[in-house]
Amino acid sequence: QVQLVESQGGSVQAGGSLRLSCAASGLTYSSDCLAWFRQAQGKEREWVSHIRTDGSTSYADSVKGRFTISNANAKNTLYLQMNSLKPDDTAMYYCAAGPFWACTVVAARVADFGYWGQGTQVTVSS
Repeated sequence: QVQLVESQGGSVQAGGSLRLSCAASGLTYSSDCLAWFRQAQGKEREWVSHIRTDGSTSYADSVKGRFTISNANAKNTLYLQMNSLKPDDTAMYYCAAGPFWACTVVAARVADFGYWGQGTQVTVSS
């Protein structure tokens, strides 16, 4: 059984940095694509970034150049380094795992991911 557990998020002032982590267990071939999504209050969940099995990555335009996704420990830990944070980055952040083809698109889709963490709140104040 795939389980994803995010680390505690936090509050930071604009321009600051945070690193989120997600501990993954039970990963199989059905969970080769790892991603971060976020959902701001009153808005739909949106894709932030994903990482493929070959280590290549993709980012939403809104975070490109500021956020970095990575994984370690044979994929068991997924990270999201967030720099130059903006108030618009305030949201609940979720890590997700899906089949390898979920990572083959430029912008990953919520519906393609079957495994989700519980979410962690990130708040950026101006």
